Amino acid sequence: MLAPKKVKHRKHHRGRMKGKAKGGTQVHFGDYGLQAAEPAWITNRQIEAARVAMTRHIKRGGKVWITIFPDKPVTKKPAETRMGSGKGNPEGWVAVVKPGRVMFELSGVNESLAREAMLRAQHKLPIKTKFITRVGE
Repeated sequence: MLAPKKVKHRKHHRGRMKGKAKGGTQVHFGDYGLQAAEPAWITNRQIEAARVAMTRHIKRGGKVWITIFPDKPVTKKPAETRMGSGKGNPEGWVAVVKPGRVMFELSGVNESLAREAMLRAQHKLPIKTKFITRVGE
């Protein structure tokens, strides 16, 4: 699973996901991309599941880039614990994704196969997404 090797702070604030993505809104590495249409936290497990679904569908033919990384720790308090007594312990990692962000890129396959592979990945993600192609094609 994806997780950072080292972090500055063990526990983060939750933050807000208002607004559109500042960068990473166009396809740079591959020919096709999967763009987020709504804001969400994408967990490392969801990213991995989408990656596996795509690579299996293209039968290891093309190349896949993951352009998001789960670097935000998410904490959770143990079950049946009373309110108070501080913040819970880190349980997992998430990537903060805002609308417009390209999450996956793909190259080395034709468009119909890429579209189908991205659809498989789309089913693994908790948000609405859009299939896009490289600008200038």
